[in-house]
Amino acid sequence: MSDRWTTFQRGEDELREIEVLIISAQDLKNVKHLTKMRAYAVVYVEKDFHMAKTQVDEHGGTNPTRNQLVKVKFHAKLAEKDVLAAVNVDIYEHGHVREKPVVSARVLLCDVLKGGDASDPVDNPIQCLTVQVWRSSGRPQGLLNLWVPPTGRFLMRRESLSFSVKEVADGEMVEREVATSLGGGGAAVERRSD
Repeated sequence: MSDRWTTFQRGEDELREIEVLIISAQDLKNVKHLTKMRAYAVVYVEKDFHMAKTQVDEHGGTNPTRNQLVKVKFHAKLAEKDVLAAVNVDIYEHGHVREKPVVSARVLLCDVLKGGDASDPVDNPIQCLTVQVWRSSGRPQGLLNLWVPPTGRFLMRRESLSFSVKEVADGEMVEREVATSLGGGGAAVERRSD
C-alpha cells in the first residue's frame, strides 16, 4: 500500500527540468581491448522516470570529450524530500552486441541547485565541477567534468563566452574582445576607439 501511495504522491508533484553540460571525462578504464573505446553518458536524477543520453564519442577513447547539453526531468519535491537525491552520470561503452558499463558519478542536487534568480545573470554563475568516477567494483577510475547552473538553467545560449578588455596600445585606447570557447582556446578581435 505504501508503494502505491508514494507513486500517487509523486504523480501529483510538479516536474522540474535541469540542464547539465557534460564536458569531458579522462583516464577511464579501457573496457575495449582490440579497438578504441566509443563512450557515451546517460544522465538522470530518477532512473525509472527520465533519462537523457549524450552522443557517442567516436574518437576520444578513454578520454571522451562531449561538450553536450542534456536536459533531465524529475519530480520537483524530490530535492526537498530526499537529501541524497543526485544527478547521476553513467558512462557506457557503445558496442555492436551490447553496451558495457564503464564508470558512474553522482553529484548531490543540494550541492548544485542553490537557487538564485533565473533572470539575473550575476546571480546565476556557471559552476564547473570535476568529480571522481567509480567503476562498478567500487574502485575510483578517472574524472568527469560537467557544468550545472544553480537555478538549473543556463542563461547564455552561445558556443562561446566573450568579454572585453580595454588597454592602451601605441597611445590609443584599444578595446579587445576576447572570446573563449567552451572547449578551451580563444580568439581576439581589436576595436580602436577615437
